[in-house]
Amino acid sequence: MVAADAVEVLETLRRLQSREEISIIKLSEPIGSLTSTAAHEGQRASDASNGWPEGPTAASLEADLAHYAELFAKLRFSYVEQVTKEKFIRAIVGDPPVIVTAQDNVDLERANGEAKAQLKSLKLDVAAMVAELESTGRALSRRYERVRTETAQLEELPGKADELQTRVEELRAAQALAGSDPSLRLPLAKTVDLAARRRAEQQALARELESLQAKAPRKQKEAERLRAELQPLETKRQTSAAAAAEARRRKEAAIGGVADHLEQRARWWRASEGVLKQVLDMNG
Repeated sequence: MVAADAVEVLETLRRLQSREEISIIKLSEPIGSLTSTAAHEGQRASDASNGWPEGPTAASLEADLAHYAELFAKLRFSYVEQVTKEKFIRAIVGDPPVIVTAQDNVDLERANGEAKAQLKSLKLDVAAMVAELESTGRALSRRYERVRTETAQLEELPGKADELQTRVEELRAAQALAGSDPSLRLPLAKTVDLAARRRAEQQALARELESLQAKAPRKQKEAERLRAELQPLETKRQTSAAAAAEARRRKEAAIGGVADHLEQRARWWRASEGVLKQVLDMNG
């Protein structure tokens, strides 16, 4: 259900982005078209516009804006200068000539002051509007980037949801197979306690294993020493066993007093063999 909802939201976002895609290139198309037209007509175009290596960017558009502002300022100054000269020439060569009195200058200066104040107010309003537009644009840009990031994350969501669903099914199957084990059906608190006890036991076993590993070389040396001590006894036991076997053979073949003598020797050898076996068993 979650995966289906995610896919539906993702498709909606894709449709909206396809209809109202916003990019710096599209926003700069009017300026770019004006620049191309001016260059085609032989007029001087912006150096920043001509220097776009891979299309317009925010920095290039800002450089264009500063360049055009400088051009317009120079053009306005030239226009005011030309108009002033023309009015002055017409005033002195006209018939009758225009006579400017001191009161006219005062009235003109007052009108200019009012116009300058109004212009300054308008400039402040425009500056505030531009700052507000820039702030709004940057906020919208951040929101747009966030939407793009969240869209990319949303595209990964259906696959992750399928993986989690598969994992849940595997865990349910494993729980069904191991349903006879009561330790697999404990509550969370008891499971945590059981895991803590198991970790403590594991640590104790690890410490015991380290202790035994430290004692292993010494035990190995003791075992080698015992084997070296048992080697002569083993040789002696084998010799005694061979002698006993020989005595038994002679007993079976002997007659009379010789047989009795051999019988006594055989008893002695058997007794010696028994003692040696006991000694060897105790050392082992």
